[in-house]
Parts: sequence; C-alpha cells; structure tokens
Amino acid sequence: MDDVDLKILKELSGNARLSYREIARRTRLAVGTVASRIANLEKTRVIKGYSPVLDAEKLGYDIVAIIEVVVAKGKLLDVEEKVAQNPSVYGVYDVTGPSDAIVVARFRTRAELSQFVKSLLAMEYVDRTITHVALGTTKEDFRVPVE
Repeated sequence: MDDVDLKILKELSGNARLSYREIARRTRLAVGTVASRIANLEKTRVIKGYSPVLDAEKLGYDIVAIIEVVVAKGKLLDVEEKVAQNPSVYGVYDVTGPSDAIVVARFRTRAELSQFVKSLLAMEYVDRTITHVALGTTKEDFRVPVE
C-alpha cells in the first residue's frame, strides 16, 4: 500500500457508494488507476466488503452490552469463535486483566440480553461473565481511520 491507495481508501471510508469516476476526480487519478487499485485492495483483502452504516437504535437495537468473559482451561479461542457466530455480537476481543475476553453486542430487549448471557454461562469452559449495559452512546464508529 502506498499514498495512492490511502487516498482511495479515505474516499471509500467516507462514502463507499462513490463511483470510480468520482473517486478519480477527488483524488486526481485516472479512472482506470482507481479501478485497478480498488480491485487489488479487494483481492488482498484490505477491503473486506462494503456495507451501509445503520442506526441500530432506529432498528430497535436499544441495548448495548459489554460483557467480560472468564474462560477456563485454555479454551479461549474455542469460546470466542462460538460466541462470534451470534448475529447480535459486534465484536469479540482478547483482553488483558482479570477477564479473558470482551464481547460487545446489541439487543432489542432485556430478555434477549438475559438469554444471551445465560447461553454464555451455559457454554463449556465459561467460568463467569460480568455484564455492563451502556446507558448512552457518545460515539460508535467501527470504521478504520485512514490518514
């Protein structure tokens, strides 16, 4: 990757629906250059896909949970892979400190959250969980900054 790729990525990060022609105009590159660069970024999986940025609350997902998970017997990756399959889960992270993993997820109701936490606790090798419910969101943007 070079500065040209970064310019293209910056434009796509702001609006992934921009045409090659518009990206070329904004970056002062040839349309063919933009097209081939984007194809290469997709091929090398720098660009993994394209998706809209949705307002979760407007879709009914009002509850944000940050769940600490303590895993036994060195089975952290097995547990994380299983948890990551749940469509309510936004992220699963290995962490340092008293917990082994952090799970960030969204739910429509407290009952959905409760069921999810109970399913975590029922998983083999999960010793315990500590659940935090966000009371408000100041910023939520999972896009990678391109500078």
